[in-house]
Amino acid sequence: MNPRIKDVKPNDDYTLILTFTNDEVKIFDLKPYLDIGIFKELREKSKFNSVRPLLGSIQWQTGQDLCPDTLYLESEVFAEVEGNAESIAL
Repeated sequence: MNPRIKDVKPNDDYTLILTFTNDEVKIFDLKPYLDIGIFKELREKSKFNSVRPLLGSIQWQTGQDLCPDTLYLESEVFAEVEGNAESIAL
C-alpha cells in the first residue's frame, strides 16, 4: 500500500504540493483533469483552493476527490531550490 496524504497545498498553476505519511513531498498536476466531468468546476480558483486532506486522501469543498494511490504514483518528487519551488522527476 502506498503512503497516504497528510497535507496538501494548492498552487496558482493548478498543481498540488502533497505531503505523504512517509514524509515524502511530491507535486501533482491537476491540469489534465480540469476538462473532465466534475473536475471542470475546479477551474474556478476559489473552488480549486478549497482542497483539504481527508482520510488519507484529498477532497475539495465541492466534493471532488482523487484516490491516494493515483496521487502518489502520478506525482513527481518536489524540492525547494534556493526559495524557488520546482519538481524533480526521478
